[in-house]
Amino acid sequence: MMRALVAAAAAAALCSAAIAADPATVRVNAFPNAKALPLHAGLARGFFAKHGVAVELSFTENSTVQREGLAAGRFDVVHAAVDNAVAMADARKDVVIVTGGDSGMNEFFVQAGIGSFADLRGRTLVVDAPNTAYAIQAKKILLNHGLREGADYQVVPVGRGELRLKAMAENKGYAAAILNLPFTIQAEQLGMKSLGNTVDMLGPYQAGGAFALRAWVASNAALLERYIAGYLESLRWVRRPENRAASVALLMSKLAIPRDVAERSYAVLVDPVRGFTPDARFDLEGFRNLLALRAEIEGKGSETRAPESYLDLSYHRRALAALGN
Repeated sequence: MMRALVAAAAAAALCSAAIAADPATVRVNAFPNAKALPLHAGLARGFFAKHGVAVELSFTENSTVQREGLAAGRFDVVHAAVDNAVAMADARKDVVIVTGGDSGMNEFFVQAGIGSFADLRGRTLVVDAPNTAYAIQAKKILLNHGLREGADYQVVPVGRGELRLKAMAENKGYAAAILNLPFTIQAEQLGMKSLGNTVDMLGPYQAGGAFALRAWVASNAALLERYIAGYLESLRWVRRPENRAASVALLMSKLAIPRDVAERSYAVLVDPVRGFTPDARFDLEGFRNLLALRAEIEGKGSETRAPESYLDLSYHRRALAALGN
């Protein structure tokens, strides 16, 4: 018995050594905002390499380009609002969500002269893509305040959060946008103001997560599990208080932001209520809310599908089990 255990341990060690010596590449695409911190940490601290994964990280200008890139096979795994995966699935692109991540850390920002949602009548809202995720949140919030797209306000797609903030800073005619970190803090410093947190206004919401084409997942199951394990280990490292200074330094370096913005961003990222979901666990209640919002605002058919049909969290579970506590 002892001989068998020793042999098994030796075989596992040889397998781990082989993986470390010849890591497999995973092409990852994400948005260049503060929520990419675990990706940066995983690369900088070697967590992905530890699990035999060579991450090739790229960033997108907007979610439309990201979805098209994933569908075309230019990326293997995407980190973004998982509403984008739902949009792809409803358009008959066979994608699957494999992790959770966060509830968005989103706020509804407006120009300084706007006092309430009512003041947005006749104004322009800037969004990433007009038919997914945070644009849908914005439309629902405005609808709750009696404003309808087209009749009471206009929508202009300009791209990711950084570009939405830039558009509002350069053109006061762009009255409002949903923003997340670090752009919420930068918007505040520019004199813009928040009308509230989107989760406070709309309830639980499954925002950030990872998703991929089912065909790639089926062909790379073990690799995906190792990638998720590396990501989870990176996320755990980011959330530990003793790694605050190193995390802030990464945010400053990767996002080219000053220390005060990085420190305030980090504080929200690790906030137990608003920040990263521990171990990137998936919020099924928040996902059901996402599907309901999408069905109401976009009139899509996603409400006819079971929420679980968009998911395969088995890879996440196995990665989590491999890491332990």
